[in-house]
Amino acid sequence: MSQNKNPIDETVEVETGDNEPSMAAAPEVISEQSSETKPDEASLADELEQARAEANDLKDKYLRAVAELENTRRRAEIDVSNAHKYALDKFASEVLVVRDSLELAMITAAKKEEGETETHPVLEKMLEGVELTLKQLDSVFEKFHLRIIDPQGERFDPERHQAMSMVESEDMEPNHVLHVVQKGCLLHDRLVRPAMVIISKKKNGETGQNA
Repeated sequence: MSQNKNPIDETVEVETGDNEPSMAAAPEVISEQSSETKPDEASLADELEQARAEANDLKDKYLRAVAELENTRRRAEIDVSNAHKYALDKFASEVLVVRDSLELAMITAAKKEEGETETHPVLEKMLEGVELTLKQLDSVFEKFHLRIIDPQGERFDPERHQAMSMVESEDMEPNHVLHVVQKGCLLHDRLVRPAMVIISKKKNGETGQNA
């Protein structure tokens, strides 16, 4: 009986002795592997900085794109607004010619009437009709924001007036509208046609202090 126990005991001791070194060696292997796979802190900081730079660049591009889109939207709104606001520009230029003819006919008829001792009924009716038509046309102009420029006696404005000639005048201050050859027109704040005018100038020998 005693002979059977000894081999078992010896075997147990041997196995135990073999396992103990292996158990003790395991932490050292894990520690070595951890130190090998541990990332370099400087490299990680560089990657983080690069990521931040890319994020800032993308943010800047996004903000620029949003700003450009907003500017495009505003320009489109202004273009649409102007298209509606100034749609009558060309039409106004054509209608102005008709108004000029009506006004000239009325002025001519009035002058002829003044030179006659008796007023002809037909001429009187025609003058009344032309005057009424002119008033109706001016009412339409006002409705669609068309304003006639009649600068008689005003100071010459090169932004709205076109000088045809200069004439010496004793009654009018220099650089003022002495006579309106053709009236101008504004559509809202846009000049459709400048007023054609004759402007006054100082007489030879004058100092021109009022110019």
